Amino acid sequence: MTTLLRNGIVLPMTGGRTLLDPGSVLVEGTDIVAVGPVAEVDTDPRAAGAEVVDLTGHAVLPGLHNCHLHSGLLRGTAESLSLWDWLKTYVDPAHRALTPEIARVASLHCYAEGLLAGTTSVMDMWRFMEGSAEVADRLGLRATLVPYVADEEGYDYFETIETNRRLLETHAVAADGRVRSWVGLEHLLYCTPTAFRAAADLAEEFGTGIHTHSSESLWEVQESLTRFGRRPVEELHNRGVLGERTVVAHCVWLDDREIQVLAATGTSVAHCPCSNMKLSSGPARVGAMRAAGIAVGLGSDGEKENNNLDLLEEMKFASLLQKVTTLDPTTGDPWDVLTMATIEGARALGLDAVTGSLEVGKRADIATVDLRGLHTTPILHGADQNVPAHLVFSASGRDVRDVWVDGRRLVAGGQPTTFDVASVRAEAQAAAEELFARRAALTKS
Repeated sequence: MTTLLRNGIVLPMTGGRTLLDPGSVLVEGTDIVAVGPVAEVDTDPRAAGAEVVDLTGHAVLPGLHNCHLHSGLLRGTAESLSLWDWLKTYVDPAHRALTPEIARVASLHCYAEGLLAGTTSVMDMWRFMEGSAEVADRLGLRATLVPYVADEEGYDYFETIETNRRLLETHAVAADGRVRSWVGLEHLLYCTPTAFRAAADLAEEFGTGIHTHSSESLWEVQESLTRFGRRPVEELHNRGVLGERTVVAHCVWLDDREIQVLAATGTSVAHCPCSNMKLSSGPARVGAMRAAGIAVGLGSDGEKENNNLDLLEEMKFASLLQKVTTLDPTTGDPWDVLTMATIEGARALGLDAVTGSLEVGKRADIATVDLRGLHTTPILHGADQNVPAHLVFSASGRDVRDVWVDGRRLVAGGQPTTFDVASVRAEAQAAAEELFARRAALTKS
């Protein structure tokens, strides 16, 4: 099937700060086969007879990459606590109560929400992820699945290296390549050195990536110095898990040396501004990391520490957090933030050869954003071009109208084509009620 996405404002995100206004994208099967000015693409012989999607008044951009997500069903119930109190009081008891079916429904809910808001690729750290693989396949988006592995005393209800191995044995690559599995380590303070060594060996064996958290709070830094005599990123390096196929979430409290270590090892970072603000964790040194050559993608973190999975909103907070903490209004430039959400996020996930930009030969992972609302008016052109600013500061996921992954239209005119919103919501409601009942029973016992 051939589809012509015609007459939108196209942001290819191939480097530089160029857009096609107006422009078109031609999709044949799973791939992008032409990108250019409207008149040029119209004359492409492959455009003859194509299904035409008129995108006048819309931005056309690569699908967004959520580089750090936790599926879950705790939204709105885990509020006004510091990070470690929040984990102890809400998150860890919910893990004890979790079942495979509840975990599957949580992923269904979160992937559906993200897809409607223009997210075409997620890296999800979660539990019982065979169910996550099934719903990612059904909904049609890309998913990198990362089990929560923890083996320190008292955390026996998380995943293990062995359950991670079993996921890799069945889902290292699935769904025609859209679904992959990685090795996951919950946290430096939740995992023993033995787990880190086993994780590095497992990733090497399967040729896959590693994902973990680090340096999310000042307390964590102080605790790492007390226990190990090193700051967290230096201890991760000591344990042998940093490298070009590793993504570390948060990285809020890094010193210059740790930034150098990440850059030297080729390690990527998932920046989660909304979560870092909500949990009062602090502001990550995004500008310094990117200046050092570190790939920094955006992450929502979980629905419980963000309360939505809207990466367009995340872009706004990513910019504003940089500005207010550096007192430098030139930071958080819209083009820079768009880069983090698209091609740089793809680079962090090792997907940049496949997706992340609109260029010939890449997979057709595309989102369109309706710019005809009052909040995105006026649309200006030429020297006054303001669409990148609108996307970062004015638009939200509710403005997303169309989403394609591998050339398949998963959202059309704001409506999903691979799931029913009411059904997903009903499943999520029932699963959440069951989870909270199970958690209450465990707490009492």
